[in-house]
Amino acid sequence: MSGVVGHTLYAILAGRKAIERRMPVGGLIHRHFGSFLSGAYLGSDIQTLPEAVCVDTGKSVGYGTVALPRSPITGGPVVPWKLVHQGVEYRPREIADLFYGRSHLIFGWRGDEKQHALPWDHLHDYAAVVCEDVIQRYGKGERKLAYIFGWLAHIVGDCLIKSIQPGIDMHLLDGKYTKANRPIQDLVSVHEIGVKELGLDWKRVLGSVSGAPVELSQIHYMRIGQPYGLLGQMHPYVWDPRTEGLLREVLKQNRVYQKVRNPRLLEKYKLTRSNGEWNCNFSLSEIANHLSYSQMVKVAEQANFRSHVDAIAEIICELFEQVFQLSTSLVSVRPAEYEWKRMIRRWLVARR
Repeated sequence: MSGVVGHTLYAILAGRKAIERRMPVGGLIHRHFGSFLSGAYLGSDIQTLPEAVCVDTGKSVGYGTVALPRSPITGGPVVPWKLVHQGVEYRPREIADLFYGRSHLIFGWRGDEKQHALPWDHLHDYAAVVCEDVIQRYGKGERKLAYIFGWLAHIVGDCLIKSIQPGIDMHLLDGKYTKANRPIQDLVSVHEIGVKELGLDWKRVLGSVSGAPVELSQIHYMRIGQPYGLLGQMHPYVWDPRTEGLLREVLKQNRVYQKVRNPRLLEKYKLTRSNGEWNCNFSLSEIANHLSYSQMVKVAEQANFRSHVDAIAEIICELFEQVFQLSTSLVSVRPAEYEWKRMIRRWLVARR
């Protein structure tokens, strides 16, 4: 569940813990929740781009780096999607190879750059100097900081659910993070945790992800441009000034395409009711070893999925606290003015 559903859910649960515990980071999350959610997904997943274009409709389809043999809209042919920047064409795989490791830090580096993967126990130090630098470089203002903490939530969630870092011992259907169990993770997260437990309106949640602006802090923490500040001193390698213009365009296109994806994802995860049963999209059931939705819920309960998701949120909170302890630029951040239930009302909907 490392897609937009999983990452926003991890961030929301971590945010709730932070606000309920009166942690200072809760103030950033409270006052800039949309940017926090956007950082939790687009702050890392720069491959959020079309993979192809449907020939019949001209619409962008698929997800960057994932092969797409035919259009999911018409079943007809597709042609490769390309981003053109300064006269050069880039496919999503080329963009991911350039930037994915930079936005995930701990994994995802390519070729010779793998030597620059950040050790897990250095993540809080890295984030703390990023916070120092962005205040110095871009001025005061909390929104860019909220985005950074969303980005951190993404890295922690990815590392734990993908077994890059130990801490989550879950066996759901056929493993921890597999093609077959991802529909179960997503559907249970959307409906059982998101809607039934938290009362989330996923249309508003996803709209916040795509609607928040690009933050220059992302260019800095990805080390694009000339080395700068404490980050440039502590991590002087792999800075790349040549690709800054390209990255800015990629970050813009991430938001453009996520807006296209939002209604498609809502339709994909929608449940329909017949004969007293909730039913999910047939293609998701097919991927999940032909389980029905009620069977998916039962399998998730047997795997203690909800407890594992909470454990991820707890580890995210621990990292937040470590960063605040290290960064002098964060000492003036105030805790949230309101309790969680009041803060989250804008993103809620009536429960089913």
